[in-house]
This record gives sequence, C-alpha cells and structure tokens, in this order.
Amino acid sequence: MANIITSVRILCSIALLFCTALSPTFYILYLLAGVTDMVDGIVARKTNTVSEFGSKLDTIADFVFVVVCLIKLIPALDIPVWLYLWIGAIVAIKVINLVSGFIVQKKFVEEHTIMNKVTGLMLFILLLTLSIVDLKYSAIIVCTVATFAAIEEGRFIRSGTITDDLPIKEWC
Repeated sequence: MANIITSVRILCSIALLFCTALSPTFYILYLLAGVTDMVDGIVARKTNTVSEFGSKLDTIADFVFVVVCLIKLIPALDIPVWLYLWIGAIVAIKVINLVSGFIVQKKFVEEHTIMNKVTGLMLFILLLTLSIVDLKYSAIIVCTVATFAAIEEGRFIRSGTITDDLPIKEWC
C-alpha cells in the first residue's frame, strides 16, 4: 500500500509538468503529492511493510517531485540573484556532505534529521504562501533553516552519529 501511495506522488509530479505553474490544478496536484510524501512512510511503518525498495522508491519520488517543481517554478517566479547564490551554497554543502559521507562511511548517506524534515516542510509551505508573503522574505527564513540543516547533517555524517535513534521516527 505504501509503495502505491509513493507511486501516486510520482504520477502527480509528472502531471504537474502539464499544468500551468501556480494554477488551481497545479496547487491541487502539488498538495496531493505533498500529502502522499507525508503519508507513505507512516503507512509503511503501521502496516509493517517497510522495505529497501520502498525507501528507494520514496527517494526517487522525492527527486522527481523536486525536479518537476524546479522546472515549473523557476521560470514562473521572480527569484533574485542573491537567492540563487544562497541556494547554490546550500547545494554545495549538501554535495560536500554526500562526498564526505561516502569517504567516512563508505556509502552514500543522507541523514533524515529533524531539521531536514523541517526544511522540507518549510519549502513545501513556501509555495503555498507566495500570494501573501513576498518570496524575498520567506526565502530568508527557509534558507536560514536549510543552511543550518545542511551543516547539522554534515556534522552527523562526519561524526558517524546515526540519527535513526532520534525521535524523528515518531512523527515522520
């Protein structure tokens, strides 16, 4: 069941490609994709169907959703240059984390910290608030949290601290 929910996110993401950015249909599919992201892991844990395949499918679904949103939203939004630079810095930190995780742990690692989850939620909500909060202001808050999350993730990865024991599993 959880993998079906995750597959719905992939289908919603692909359908977003055929919608006008920020249109009512776009928002409906965007919300549905977001809800499936929140629910699939809970369903997998509650039904004892957590699997390596499901985890990989979830990662693929997240990737497809993010890429499609970028494809649709970058041309539709007036994004200042400083914001592109800040996002680039966050991406650079995440790449450093990925490489150092491979060096330290001999595998590609992405820590699912509470701050990474908060960042994802804030990014998701950001799009929903564009009509009431100027992107320049909301982006400062989201990028600040994302920067902290990326730095924290790097600390966990390089120290070998495993976050599976953190309370995040309780609410994700």
